[in-house]
Amino acid sequence: MNILLAVDGSAYTKKMLAYLATHDEFLGPSHSYSVITVQAALPPRARAAVGKEVVDQYYADEGDKVMNPVCKFLERHGVAPKRILKVGAVGETIGKVADTGKFDLLVMGSHGHGALATLVMGSVTTQVLAHSKVPVLIVR
Repeated sequence: MNILLAVDGSAYTKKMLAYLATHDEFLGPSHSYSVITVQAALPPRARAAVGKEVVDQYYADEGDKVMNPVCKFLERHGVAPKRILKVGAVGETIGKVADTGKFDLLVMGSHGHGALATLVMGSVTTQVLAHSKVPVLIVR
């Protein structure tokens, strides 16, 4: 199975990893894994003020802060994940990568906001579900 793990470095990412670690059917050599994190784009004026090279380095550094601990965790469990760092609208980007990457399953943690918060500010999980046809396992 080709599995995409969506991570953001939060406690919910840790819960998702703990869930995977306790379920042998998910963490194993018979699967291939990719880990994605998406950075929100900086405002255009900020990007113009500091330059492309500085902005690209910022995105890489922020992505590494999230990805490095996750990849180390997976490697300790015998998994060698592919890293995917993207910039854009988080939910939409994750959903599109899941579809275009031909993944069999997308696994992500949920922050568990209430209905009112989701209605007012939206939800990454809701956006992922709206932009992807890939089955999603949400760990809460």
